[in-house]
Amino acid sequence: MEDLFGASGRASEWIDMAVEMVMAYAPKVVLAIVTLVVGLWLIKRLVHIMDVKLGPKDPSLNKFLCGLISIILKIMLLISVASMVGIATTSFIAVIGAAGLAIGLALQGSLANFAGGVLILIFKPFRVGDTIEAEGFLGAVAEINILYTIVNTFDNRRVVVPNGNLSNATLVNVSIYDTRRCDMTFGIHYDDDIDKARAVIKRCLDEDDRILPEPEPRISVGSLGDNSVNIIVRPWTKTDDLWPVYWDMHEKIKKAFDKEGITIPFPQRDIHVYQQPGNPEK
Repeated sequence: MEDLFGASGRASEWIDMAVEMVMAYAPKVVLAIVTLVVGLWLIKRLVHIMDVKLGPKDPSLNKFLCGLISIILKIMLLISVASMVGIATTSFIAVIGAAGLAIGLALQGSLANFAGGVLILIFKPFRVGDTIEAEGFLGAVAEINILYTIVNTFDNRRVVVPNGNLSNATLVNVSIYDTRRCDMTFGIHYDDDIDKARAVIKRCLDEDDRILPEPEPRISVGSLGDNSVNIIVRPWTKTDDLWPVYWDMHEKIKKAFDKEGITIPFPQRDIHVYQQPGNPEK
């Protein structure tokens, strides 16, 4: 009987302790859950407001800042919720710091990409909408994120380029200036009249409204090749008109040369066959 009463007493004590713990911690847990839910909602709303306000002004900086601020605010919210439950924030921060160090060592490449993203947004070698050539790809910048830059190529491919590569390697910003020089070379036969060919090319350039009058197009003999006299043509156009002008001029000048009797030669080789004299002893 004493054992029975003793067991009943211990069970009663445990129940009392459980009730006390629930009474003590339940409000904190409920408040922490409410704080977590409301905090996440507020962070989402704040990031959305930043996206709406900053997006039209600077799309490049917008995506980066929204992602960075969202991560920082969520970490601060997590620390606050942990302190409300009763977890010592100093030890909690120490654990987060140790975990961050371990994660940082494991993700050195990602940290390099993060640093590259910061450098890109500070020095702005390109912006969203610019056409760049980097890592062997040519396309328009669609997004600049924390770790990666997304480039849409002109043949409808989506390329994800690490920011670390873009910040440490050479890249070409094709659309940073309003005008560009369209470099072309046309070969004519050595027997053709150079002045006549130059006049035909100039007429073709003058007939195209996309060719800018200033700077004046340059038409000069660039080199004397193995099979042709190479004439360099250097007109200036608006950046958006560069490739249409390049393609159209090649077709137009070829047709004009054919009409004027100017020949565009192709590589030729003269083969000389020598007959070896027979052996007189045979």
